[in-house]
Amino acid sequence: MRWSYKIARVAGIDVYVHATFLLLLAWVGFDAYRGGGLPAAVRGVGFILAVFLIVVLHEYGHALTARRYGIPTKDITLLPIGGVARLQEMPKEPRQELAIALAGPAVNVVLALLLYGVLAATGAPREAPELATADGRFVGGPLLAQLLRINVWLAAFNMIPAFPMDGGRVLRALLAMRSGDYAQATAQAARVGRFFALLFGIVGLFVLNAPMLVLIALFVWLGAAGEAASVSQAAVLEGVPIQRVMITDLRTLSPADPLSRAIEYVLAGFQQDFPVVEQGAVVGVLTRSVLLQALGQRPPSTPVGDVMHREFMVADPAEPVEAALARLRSCGCQSLPVVRGRQLLGVLTLENVGEYMMIQGAMGGRKG
Repeated sequence: MRWSYKIARVAGIDVYVHATFLLLLAWVGFDAYRGGGLPAAVRGVGFILAVFLIVVLHEYGHALTARRYGIPTKDITLLPIGGVARLQEMPKEPRQELAIALAGPAVNVVLALLLYGVLAATGAPREAPELATADGRFVGGPLLAQLLRINVWLAAFNMIPAFPMDGGRVLRALLAMRSGDYAQATAQAARVGRFFALLFGIVGLFVLNAPMLVLIALFVWLGAAGEAASVSQAAVLEGVPIQRVMITDLRTLSPADPLSRAIEYVLAGFQQDFPVVEQGAVVGVLTRSVLLQALGQRPPSTPVGDVMHREFMVADPAEPVEAALARLRSCGCQSLPVVRGRQLLGVLTLENVGEYMMIQGAMGGRKG
């Protein structure tokens, strides 16, 4: 995620903090300082850090449970509205998704019970004061009591069936277990999620005047729409081999061709990235970005072989499109040469996959 900075690596998972989270800390510290000076500012920032440590533990609950099912986690990022654990892939089995979704709130329940036990054993008050006054300023109080209440609130709030929150994922898993149709379950859970997003937005704007709730509403709305689109794409592309989607009408270059030949092809509108072929084998790739960079430093007569990428990813024509898309996104590439052995058969691009999906969607609408 852009504007994120790595702060730790625990259990093989990188933890990042987004720049906007640092702005939140600055705002809390400044607001508390106005109300109570430096001691209040330190308490305020310390409390926010404690809360987000709980959020990190919540996300590790998801990540470590996913690891049990062989699903690695890319990273965990802290945002002002909470944390995000990015899994390498979503679980395919509804029972796995159910366990992964419940693991985060379960961590909060365990932490709440531990805090309650500590407070009961020490005889400390278990009632926490309000966290903010009517004017929004931070108010200190018994730290453990506040963290107890925060854990209970996080567990309860995350179980609201607002997809893609934890409760929404639990709802999707249960719907998928009942119907056996993962795409249909996702669509239904996304509709419920959008309803809650609308509810959060109305309450945040007109009832509680809570900007944070409005941000959560926006996150839920966009997340529900994005997840539904992603699952719909996976359903359309499921089992589709690359050879059905790849571009076969394409132009290639040889290492000895001048860059001016690539310029001609680009201006003619054929394509933007070019496989470089020598004696029938793909030996490199010339991308548009590399071409433009080279033209700023070298004459158009420069051989393609001097500037082309010699290390590149390829795809097999029988490989599922979904697997190749994951590689395209991970490497930031615009296209993948499709080869058998080293013989070029075609090129796979994100644009062409999108066109294939639009065509399938139109044909599906006609049949409906």
